[in-house]
Amino acid sequence: MNCIDTHAHLDGEEYAEDRKEMIERAREAGVSKVFLPAIDLPSVERVLAMSREFPHYCYPMIGLHPEEVRADYKDVLSQMHDTLSHSTGFIAIGEVGLDFYWSREFAEEQLDAFEEQVKWSVETRLPLMIHCRKAQNEMVTILKRYAGKLPGGVFHCFTGNSREAEELLRFDGFVLGIGGVLTFKKSHLPEVLREVPLSRIVLETDSPYMAPVPMRGKRNESAYVVYVLRKLAESLGVSEEEVARQTNENVQRVFGIC
Repeated sequence: MNCIDTHAHLDGEEYAEDRKEMIERAREAGVSKVFLPAIDLPSVERVLAMSREFPHYCYPMIGLHPEEVRADYKDVLSQMHDTLSHSTGFIAIGEVGLDFYWSREFAEEQLDAFEEQVKWSVETRLPLMIHCRKAQNEMVTILKRYAGKLPGGVFHCFTGNSREAEELLRFDGFVLGIGGVLTFKKSHLPEVLREVPLSRIVLETDSPYMAPVPMRGKRNESAYVVYVLRKLAESLGVSEEEVARQTNENVQRVFGIC
């Protein structure tokens, strides 16, 4: 039984001491592929390097994370777009989106940067990997401008309610990325996801963050995506094999990778 971790920051310094061993643990746990989002210019080079070091296992994305949007964002986006134009290895535009949780200091810049990267998705036909926190209304407003043109993507780290899930899944070709929060004791996600078709869900860890129970509080890693898989199977009342099969099929549909 193999599964795919669709979102993990394995290029981070948190894995500097044991990156190869961590990848091997993921393989042994049954994780067949890991998708690596970039968040800024340095991470673009890192995820590309990892994809070369672990071919057909680690797959790179390119994008400017909303929390990394600063006054120089236009220059950063220009450099990223140039890299994107000269590379065929990226599987998605991400991690992009909006985040107004901590601050709205660069709110207008975030909105502009997100829309620009949505345009990249439309142009390249690469799916979006979207981060959204305290900004769903603004995100949906931008996506609606390109409805019918979007190739699809993932609403990463979904932790919303049923109404929010319904609103997001009105966008054809998009799925919800479900990670460790599903396993938390007070999480409402098990109830919410019972109303979501399994065909609209993919698995993720967001490593090194938000490790699932029973690893909560520790550094997250891709091997732990199996705990998310097990909890999802339990929540939906289906077998772990069915969750693995269907979520892998969803990955193939969204990313073109199986």
